[in-house]
Amino acid sequence: MNDTAVSAEISESLTEFREAEWQLRNVHVAGLHWHADRKTTNDVPVLMLHGWLDNSLTFIKLAPALAALAEVYAVDMAGHGKSGHRPVGQSYLLMDYVADVAELVENHLLASGKERVDLVGHSLGGIVCALYAAAFPERVRKLVMIDSLGAISRPVDQTIPQLRRAIQKRLAGSGRQTIYPDIETAAKAREGGLSPLSPEAALTLTPRNMTQEQGGYVWRTDSRLRHPTPLMMSEDQVMASLRAITTPTLFVRADSGLLANHGGLDERGQAIANLKIAHVPGGHHCHLDGDTRPVSEAIKHFLSDE
Repeated sequence: MNDTAVSAEISESLTEFREAEWQLRNVHVAGLHWHADRKTTNDVPVLMLHGWLDNSLTFIKLAPALAALAEVYAVDMAGHGKSGHRPVGQSYLLMDYVADVAELVENHLLASGKERVDLVGHSLGGIVCALYAAAFPERVRKLVMIDSLGAISRPVDQTIPQLRRAIQKRLAGSGRQTIYPDIETAAKAREGGLSPLSPEAALTLTPRNMTQEQGGYVWRTDSRLRHPTPLMMSEDQVMASLRAITTPTLFVRADSGLLANHGGLDERGQAIANLKIAHVPGGHHCHLDGDTRPVSEAIKHFLSDE
C-alpha cells in the first residue's frame, strides 16, 4: 500500500493498536485491537462495529479513549475492510451479521471465561448490535448506538417489489470495477455520497477498503454490499426488536446526522426500556469527523457509570 496515503489520525496512532483476526465457520474476520490501560480493572471487553461500506478504522479516535476502560476490539464486518467475503451465491443479509457477532462473542471474545461484552455500533453496526442485544441479553452489559436506532424498515406491501429488485440485481451483477491511480483519488471519491466525509476522514477509512491490482487501486469491499437486500423488516418487527432490548442503552444522536430529521425516532426510543440519549454536534460520522470529544466523553461516561 502507498505509505503516503495515510491520514494523520492513523500515523499518530500506529503504536496504539494491532491487527487482529478471527476465523468463523463461514468467513474470515479481521479487525483491530486496542489493549486496555494497565490501570483498569474492568474485564468486560468492548466490541465495536462500523457502518455500511466503512471499516474498523472508523473508530480510530474513539477506541483509544475507551481503551482506558477495557480491551477494545473493532471488527471489519464480512465484505468490508480486510475481512473475507460471503461465498458466491450468498447475499449480505442483516441477520447473518448478527449471527457473525454471536459466533465471534461466544467462540473468541468470551472464550477466556468472560460472560458479557459492551457493544458500540455506528449506523449499520448499531443496527446489528441492537439485534444481537435483543436476542442475547445475557451476553451484553451495555449497548451504544451512534446515529443508529433500529433497522431500516419497509412497509409490508413493499416485500415483493423489494425481492424483485434484489433478484434482478443479482442476475445483472455488479459491473466493472473502477481503477484508481492512487489512494488519494479513491479517498476523494469517498468524500461524497449519502454520508459525506471530510478529506481527512475519507483518507482515514479508504486505504483499508482498497487493494492494489491492475496497475492501480480497486475497492477490496465486496461489490455485492451495494445490492438491494431481498428482505427487510417491517416497522412492527423493528419495534418488537427494540422492545426486546433490556440492557442499558445509549443512543448517540448527531445534530446533523442521517437521523436528525428522521420521523418516528421518539416512538423507537420509547420502545427501549432503559435508554439514555446523548445529543452531540456533527454529522453521521460524528465519532470520526471533526471534534469527536463530545462523542468519546458521552460513551466513556456511559460505559464507566455503574
